[in-house]
Amino acid sequence: MIGTIINVITVFIGGMLGLFLGHRFPARMQETVLAALGLFTIVISIASSLQTGNPLIVLGSLLVGALIGETLHLEERLEGFGGWLQRRFAGRGGDSSRFIEGFVTASLVFCVGPLTIQGAIEDGLLGDYTKLAIKAMMDGFAALAFASTLGPGVLASIIVIVVFQGGISLLARWSSGVFTEAMIAELTATGGVVLLAIAFRLLDVKKIRAANLLPALFVAPAAVALMDALGIIYYVST
Repeated sequence: MIGTIINVITVFIGGMLGLFLGHRFPARMQETVLAALGLFTIVISIASSLQTGNPLIVLGSLLVGALIGETLHLEERLEGFGGWLQRRFAGRGGDSSRFIEGFVTASLVFCVGPLTIQGAIEDGLLGDYTKLAIKAMMDGFAALAFASTLGPGVLASIIVIVVFQGGISLLARWSSGVFTEAMIAELTATGGVVLLAIAFRLLDVKKIRAANLLPALFVAPAAVALMDALGIIYYVST
């Protein structure tokens, strides 16, 4: 959990700096910074998705995950939670839609990337928080940029970081030896595609309900485990 704690601190510092300094940035500068984050997210998502050893697992996980996410209305629930936080801590004044957008976007960006999953597992299994420390530095700068453009909702994403990223570390610690390299690879590759959906939101290309794809992150390693149990060949040569 040390890596998650470091991550929370950097996001808080970056978010606070963004809130206090953001008004000094002209609108065109904020738009360009947001576009840069979107482009960088595309690069990271592509690099992550290429780690798959079997693209069919990624595709199947996304389809099944989308069905689960849409059935459970995860995006709406996450937005609802963001709205509750806005009313609870920021009051009823201000732009609630901007707060919710900042919360949802930051939560997804900070919690879906490959460093989140790999770093959290290594932190839980080995006590090695190197990847999460690197991620924390990146997230701190991203939080500054997000908060300057999307407002205080970005800071609320800290709750999701603690629950999701910290939860993965605890799960990894409790289930030592369960996660194989293949499972982590497919989970990372699937997360890369979800990141691409977030990039489209940042670039205002299309608002995909990325949160409804999150169950795919659990389906992917489960699919690998099932294939191993059934003796099905996992790797597909490209």
